[in-house]
Amino acid sequence: MTLDEAFAELRRRNEPVLKPPRLPTEDEVNVAEGKLGVPFHSDYRRFLLEASDISFSVLEPATITIPGAHTDLFRIAQRARGTWKVPVELVPICEDNADIYCMTPDGRVIFWSHDMQAPSGAEWPNLAAWIEDVWMFDYEAG
Repeated sequence: MTLDEAFAELRRRNEPVLKPPRLPTEDEVNVAEGKLGVPFHSDYRRFLLEASDISFSVLEPATITIPGAHTDLFRIAQRARGTWKVPVELVPICEDNADIYCMTPDGRVIFWSHDMQAPSGAEWPNLAAWIEDVWMFDYEAG
């Protein structure tokens, strides 16, 4: 599945919520990179700009347009880095019961176990594979 196909399928599965997040602007994404101190992989940048307003299933990827929310990227990153020892170069894209899915600088997605305070060994070659294998699978299995 390509990233375009993953985004299209996410749009198809989008569930209405009372207060959906809005998509950020390019400037907001640039500010977020600066605030986190790490550049976003192009796939994650595209996700934020094109699909971070989608809601469905129990997984809720990080957002940058709802400060203080449980999905707030900055809160997730602060907790991931401070409590669970996630390295600064990893971008936490989704928190799931204190475990963190992180994007690496080369575009892979890894699963960071809070119990081990280290990568669990589970990883996906790119964001599209993570969307298909984790986010959509969780939805289908639920």
